Parts: sequence; structure tokens; C-alpha cells
Amino acid sequence: MQKSNASDWNLYTSDLSTSPPTINIPRLFNAAHDLLERNIVEGRAKKIAYIDDAGSYTFEELRERANQSANALKQLGLKMEDRVMIVHSDTIDFPSIFLGAIKSGIVPVAVNTLLTPEDYEFMMEDSRAKALIVTSSLLDNLGNAIANSQHLQHVVVSGEPNPKYLHLQSIQSEASREFEPASTSCDDVCFWLYSSGSTGTPKGTVHIHSSLAYTAELYAKPILGIKEDDIVFSAAKLFFAYGLGNGLTFPLSVGATTVLMSERPTPDSVFQRIKEHQPTIFYGVPTLFGAMLASNNLPSRDEVSVRVATSAGEALPPQIGKRWTSHFGSEILDGIGSTEMLHIFLSNRPGQVRYGTTGKPVPGYEIRLVGEDGRDVPVGELGELQIKGPSAANLYWNQRQKSRETFCGEWTRAGDKYSCDERGFYTYGGRSDDMLKVSGLYVSPFEVEAVLMSHPSVFEAAIVGDEDDDKLTKPRAFIVLAIGSDATQSLVDELKLYVKSKLAPFKYPRWIEFVEELPKTATGKIQRFKLRQKKQD
Repeated sequence: MQKSNASDWNLYTSDLSTSPPTINIPRLFNAAHDLLERNIVEGRAKKIAYIDDAGSYTFEELRERANQSANALKQLGLKMEDRVMIVHSDTIDFPSIFLGAIKSGIVPVAVNTLLTPEDYEFMMEDSRAKALIVTSSLLDNLGNAIANSQHLQHVVVSGEPNPKYLHLQSIQSEASREFEPASTSCDDVCFWLYSSGSTGTPKGTVHIHSSLAYTAELYAKPILGIKEDDIVFSAAKLFFAYGLGNGLTFPLSVGATTVLMSERPTPDSVFQRIKEHQPTIFYGVPTLFGAMLASNNLPSRDEVSVRVATSAGEALPPQIGKRWTSHFGSEILDGIGSTEMLHIFLSNRPGQVRYGTTGKPVPGYEIRLVGEDGRDVPVGELGELQIKGPSAANLYWNQRQKSRETFCGEWTRAGDKYSCDERGFYTYGGRSDDMLKVSGLYVSPFEVEAVLMSHPSVFEAAIVGDEDDDKLTKPRAFIVLAIGSDATQSLVDELKLYVKSKLAPFKYPRWIEFVEELPKTATGKIQRFKLRQKKQD
């Protein structure tokens, strides 16, 4: 492509009067330029785009910061398609860097801020990142990754300056506030996200420029109903696929205001932002919703302005959704997305929520449930979830076999088991790898967990397979007790009988172990492989 100028660029258009919406993305397309420029063109330059722990920033200021970031990266000698790894907390600098890199044609690799040094070293080498931008408080955790990198040329520290490295805010301030977007196409590589690693080694998931627009137009606008006058707050961080849509793509696509929080999302830290900034849309995960509802500091209905909430990461237990609605009056739209599909493709809808289900396919995405024979399963039976939609990733970087297993032509394998009822609602059945075969019959761990969590003494539960004396697989339960409940043998017996009364008897847990907490990813997914390791120790 030849070098572009401002007159060459058209923003994408959509028509939401049809279902699915009609979306027109031009061939010459840069996702960052589109998200930044449309708010200026539509007259929102002086409107607040972001509020973080340090202050507030207009859409014009965001655009200028992104342009300064783009110029700063180019001045470091980075070229189109080079990778820059971003390990950064949720402040205004994250969207500035992320969008600035994309606008310049450089590929940002946004990674989890809660990982081990070994994880960072793996990702640094796997991505071959030439630059690293890291929050100063996280720098120590990347020491080995920096020292051992074969490809890294620049380390840029954000926040507190470090004499050994470049300082982000300094190089931004010295850079121009104007930048012409790189001549990218809608199919060019835009950014990477690493999978959360719920089952082991993370995978670099490669997304293209058009994918962000599709998630906004297919889910955020018609399903979530996000509008310009919304204030949004996501407990899920920007480095997650879920959080990236929540706190960047969706609000920027309509000109809504986003609240960012750099600290860890605890009930109290979330309550503080909800009461102070009065968001109208709140994005959470099941574990957090449960902890919020159990907190002694739970705000009253008249203290919050949340009109709709969303949940993803893991299926939402129905009792949590019902308690939330009973207390706050608003609904939680439980849905499922993935790093591979970028955001939610199956969701409940406002006014049509059925707690205990994941709702119906988002228009623009197709869903099929496939049995072991490769054929569609009958209504009501568990099958492997596969998705067809325009936001699917291209591949896993440098993992050909995994890519071939997951991205099957137009269809993407989710790795989840689901069933679909006669009304078209989908219900989660567990991860494909986590399914148990008990007495020759499949048992969904999630099904047993849901029953256990409906008992008043149980806060959380996880089911894994274990072998009895005859080497036959049976369910083992790990349980976090509700406040005020005691771990007694009588409770163990009671819980076994309780499950038997709700499900087929062969599904009840033969062993019950009480634990302080369950191992989880940062998105709230239970890491059952760690529980399987625990029972073997």
C-alpha cells in the first residue's frame, strides 16, 4: 500500500435496523484511527472519555496521547508489524499506548499483569517483542524476561522513572500530537492477546483490525444497548479480551465515558467506584458478583445507577443473578466469549434473561453443538460448542497444531460443552476436557457444582474426577463454605444427600473436601487441573 493521508480514510458504517446489523468496513482501515477519529468527527472532542485514579481525560486528549505514543514508538525505530509487549495497569496510559501502537501499524501484545516471571519470559520470547512498556510497580517481576530476551531492544517504564530505562511519560511529552495512520488494511494483524492459561501454557492469539468493529456492532450496540450517555466500568482489566471490549472498544465506538481502576477488583474497591462515579453499565465475573453480594458493605439500590450488568469468564450461577436483580433491580446479562472470538457471541438479552442459561446466539454469529461423531446433537443433549463469526482470531502464534485443532475453516472450537433447549436457550455443561464419565455416562462438573452452590452452606464448589478403589472415575468436590458454616462430617453427609435429591444418584460427589479458596485464573475461571494435581499430592 502507498502512504495514506487523512482524505483517504473513511470510518466504517453500520445499519442496526437489520438483524444482524449490516456492517461496511473499508479495505483501507485502521482500527485505532477509526475509534479515535469518529468521536472527534461526531463532536465529542471535549467530552470525558476516561476517568482513572489520577483524573479525567477528554476524547481530544485521548487522541493526542495516542498520537504521541505512536510518534514515540516510531522514534524508537519500531516498524510496521513489529511487536510491543504491554504490561500495564488500567490507567489512561493503557488505551493511549494500545491505540497509538495500532495507529502506527505496530502490533501491541497486551498481557496479564498478574503472571509469574516464567510466564513473562515465555511470552517475551514467543512474541519476539522488540519493545516492552511496563508499569513501574510491575517492573521487578519482568527482570528475568528482560535480561534473557533475545529480541528486546527497548524497555519503557510508565509511572515512576527508572534510570536504567526510558520513561514513557517523558517520551510521550516530547512527541508530536499529530500522526497520520499507517496504511493498514482491515485484514492486517492488529493486536495479540494471550489466552488466560486455565489449562496450561498460554497461546498468543492473533487478531485483525476489523475484529474490534465487529464486536462493537454485533454485541455492544444491539445486545448491551450501549449509548453515548452511558458511563461504563469494567472489573475485568483491559488486557483481557472481555475487558478490552468493555473498557475500550465499546465505549469509544459510541462516545461513552469509561471508568478505569488500576487496583485489584475487590468488592470494596468496586463499590467505591460504583458509588463515586455512578456507572450505568457494570461488567463483572461470577466470582466477583458472588463476593459483592456476600459483602457486609453491599450498597443499597438507591446508591447505584447501574442499569445493566454483564457477566462472562465462567457461567453465572442462577442464584447469584437472581439475588443481584432482587437487590439492585437491574439484570445481569450472562454470556460467553473467548480470547479466540474476542468478545461475547452467546448471551442473555435485556428483558429476556433466563438465569441458569447463557442465552441465545448474538445475531451475526452462528452456533452449533457437535457430538463425538462430528454431527449436530439433538435438542437437550450436550455437545461441543463451535462458533462461526467475523471476529474470530486468525491463529495461535507459532502453534500450528493448536491452530489447526481450534480454527476449523469458518468454525472455531470453544472447548466448552453446551446443551440447547427447545426454546433456543443454551446451557453450559463444562469444559470438554473436564467432563467425567461415571458408570459409562457423562457427568458435567458444572451441573453438580450448580446444585452444590444452591445449598445455603456452600459459597463455591468445584468438581473433578477421582478414582475409587476399583479404579473407576467418580466425582470429587472441593467446597468453599459460606460465612457461618462449619466443616463437619454431618454437613458432608447432608451435601451428598442434597445432590442425590436434585440429580441422578450416580452424579453425587463421593468425596467432599473443604478448602479456603479455589484456584482460578484472573478472569475467574476455575483451574481444575490444579485441583486434579492437589488430589494426587
